[in-house]
Amino acid sequence: MIWINGLKDVSSQYLIRSVIVRSSLGGKTMQSGSHQAFMEAVNSALGAFRHTQPATMQGFGALAKAATTAGALSQKHKELIALAIGVSQHCSPCIAFHVRALIQLSCAREELEEMLAVTIYTGGGPSVMYAADTLITWDTLSQSLALDD
Repeated sequence: MIWINGLKDVSSQYLIRSVIVRSSLGGKTMQSGSHQAFMEAVNSALGAFRHTQPATMQGFGALAKAATTAGALSQKHKELIALAIGVSQHCSPCIAFHVRALIQLSCAREELEEMLAVTIYTGGGPSVMYAADTLITWDTLSQSLALDD
């Protein structure tokens, strides 16, 4: 667990992170703000941490690369699993970053929706709300990434 300003209480940390991200987006939430701007705000908020804790962040990057490299499971399937965990853990930044990765991996919306159905089955009501957030993110990033090509 990362402590923010000495807070070890997870809900307090979430609140602080939400305020940081929302202030970077002019007070907008994930649903009402630009998903690209949301990801940029998260990266910006972590910038100083990357500088002060380079070994930790490089280690996390290496772990992410190793965990998502294709093996018995394809990279796309691993990203679907990572997104399912992000949805079930109510991690909006995780949703944005993994949706972007899945779009770049040519994941079909139908594959996304089937994964969300399983996530809702195992995660209950809160997963329904984050599934909606995931679909909004998919639609927004699909359009913006297509415009970048």
